[in-house]
Amino acid sequence: MVLAPIFIMILGLGLASKVALAFVMVFFVVFHNAFQGVREADRAMIANARILGASNWQLTRSVIVPSAMSWIFASLHVSFGFAIIGAIVGEFVGSRYGIGLLINIAKGSFDAAGMYAAIVIVMVVALGAEYLMTLVEDRLAKWRPQPLHETQ
Repeated sequence: MVLAPIFIMILGLGLASKVALAFVMVFFVVFHNAFQGVREADRAMIANARILGASNWQLTRSVIVPSAMSWIFASLHVSFGFAIIGAIVGEFVGSRYGIGLLINIAKGSFDAAGMYAAIVIVMVVALGAEYLMTLVEDRLAKWRPQPLHETQ
């Protein structure tokens, strides 16, 4: 959040400063979790793949990336909210267009309906993106067992 004015000074009021702020807010969370997911890869499975003659590329593609995928998607679900917050805060601080500017103008003119409309738009976009991310995760991680549902 503190970097928003710096990005706006360097990259201007356009889209680039908002993308940079959202990227910085998301990158470190996802990178840390991806790194931890790679470190948590099952050593026995890696050893078995090596014994079977897997190359480094095959080992990465077939063992390490699927092992880290659950960590990566878990962090993406959390950090997508950070990305939206970063973009909207970037628009609060300085922009020529966008939902953040709309919320800021509505706040300044005491337009409750306009502010709530913008907030509903942000909520619908966030929920839609979360749904799409879940679909992509389910498609890419078909090997993972389905979660157990509680029976009554």
